[in-house]
Amino acid sequence: MSDTQAVPAPHGLLPGRAAEAGLPAAASPRRLTLPPRLRRFISPLVLVLLWQAASMAGLIAPRTLAAPSTVLASAWELTLTGELPSHLLVSLGRVLSGLGIGVSAGVALALVAGLSRRGEEIVDAPMQMLRTLPFLALVPLFILWFGIGETPKIALVALGAAFPVYLTLFSGIRGVDPKLVEAARIFGLDRRGLIRHVILPGALPSALVGLRYALGSAWLSLVIAEQINATAGIGFLINDAREFLRTDVIVVGLLVYALLGLGADALVRLVERRALAWRPSLVKE
Repeated sequence: MSDTQAVPAPHGLLPGRAAEAGLPAAASPRRLTLPPRLRRFISPLVLVLLWQAASMAGLIAPRTLAAPSTVLASAWELTLTGELPSHLLVSLGRVLSGLGIGVSAGVALALVAGLSRRGEEIVDAPMQMLRTLPFLALVPLFILWFGIGETPKIALVALGAAFPVYLTLFSGIRGVDPKLVEAARIFGLDRRGLIRHVILPGALPSALVGLRYALGSAWLSLVIAEQINATAGIGFLINDAREFLRTDVIVVGLLVYALLGLGADALVRLVERRALAWRPSLVKE
């Protein structure tokens, strides 16, 4: 036997004990592990593969749901012709306009209601009533008020984005630790300094959560808004495909909505990690 050949540890002897006994430890097998961010995509990939297999086997009819390969081919064709990018730009413009109005209104109303008892008495009750109204019930009213142009579409998106921001920021302001407020007053901060240095930073985590909800609500509102006599946009593309039973184009539109929502949420989470770097996290990767 060669001197360099590894001698396996005796049966029942752990590698650590083998080293103490002067015997070389047996090499442990290496496991190939994927990073956590890649492991998240395993289950969606499996679902897509099962979907493709079921479509190829004839278990899912193309008229019911197009195969993933057909969806990808249609997406590529719509991109090359410029149809998908043009509709996407229209939808993005509507969402950004409505989101800007809704988030601004939600923040302003939350500050009024959260920083003042009188403001809460004036603002909170109407906001709680309005947020329970279904969007579909407001569509006829918005058409009567604003017509069938871009205004009712942007108004619906703004309405959908305002309530999550208002609710979470109002809760965050009222949830600031009273001990921090007491300590700030002891150190001589006036009301303006208290709001700037204690209350608003303490409510920032809740506000960012509300912004994430607002982004999701904005896209959901856009789906409803683009049913109002739309001549462009992702919603119009989906409705037009429905008339011709093009399930592949419908799925392309739904995927665009999903990817835009996912990208917007990831952007807010990035801002959250930067803005809340001071906050300890209990989740370790």
